[in-house]
Amino acid sequence: MPAKPLATLLLVDDDRHLLCSMADWLRQQGYATDTASTLADAIAAVDRKNYDLVLVDIRLGADDGFELLAHCRNSYPNTTVIMITGYGTVESAVEAIRQGAFDFLTKPLIDDELLMALERAINQRKVIEENRNLKAQLDLRFGLENIIGHDPRMLKVFDMIDSVADTKATVLITGESGTGKSLIARAIHRRSSRRDKPFVEVACGALPETLLESELFGHVAGAFTGALGEKIGKFMQADKGTIFLDEISTASPGMQVKLLRVLQDFEFEPV
Repeated sequence: MPAKPLATLLLVDDDRHLLCSMADWLRQQGYATDTASTLADAIAAVDRKNYDLVLVDIRLGADDGFELLAHCRNSYPNTTVIMITGYGTVESAVEAIRQGAFDFLTKPLIDDELLMALERAINQRKVIEENRNLKAQLDLRFGLENIIGHDPRMLKVFDMIDSVADTKATVLITGESGTGKSLIARAIHRRSSRRDKPFVEVACGALPETLLESELFGHVAGAFTGALGEKIGKFMQADKGTIFLDEISTASPGMQVKLLRVLQDFEFEPV
């Protein structure tokens, strides 16, 4: 039984002799390699088949390898593109990376250098896939699927979660201790477009008022005795994400007034 290839790879170069010899070498290294010698053939290939990696020369006769890079970034963002050239400059390297290339290599290619670049690209793809799987597991753990309940009142709660999840509304979650308020807050976050941003939980009841204010809003150096440096508050940490203020009712009336300004105007000042 043949070994599973390390990755599927499309090699694109207008030098047919180099194209054939390099493709044979890449196959010997364990890469399932296809070739294309023109921009049109390369675009047709990536449209026809899902490649892990594309290795493309910047100069393709009268065409430009950057066009293939742009096509992959726009239509196949999961495909990793490595640019190669015999006319490398700092400017072209910077432009390639800016436009989304994973790496930029200059000819003549050194075997070890190319293998290291391909290995880094594969490892990055593995990390991205692992992160994607982890986020899916978090969605399962903290999403609605983890909240058990078929009572009509719970079904109303589920509908409410979906209706408010993607808004910027301030949500008040009430319930006895141990009924799952934190779980509901996390479910709202995971069902929203903010799911990839921070979810910050603050146990208001566990902190004295003076410490709670610093914890929420942060402080500047010298704001009080012992404030030797700046501290980023929980509101800033939760920027573009979700902040869950657990047991907010335990906060003093003065603190609740300060919180009201944040909830209404989305503005605050460090201590």
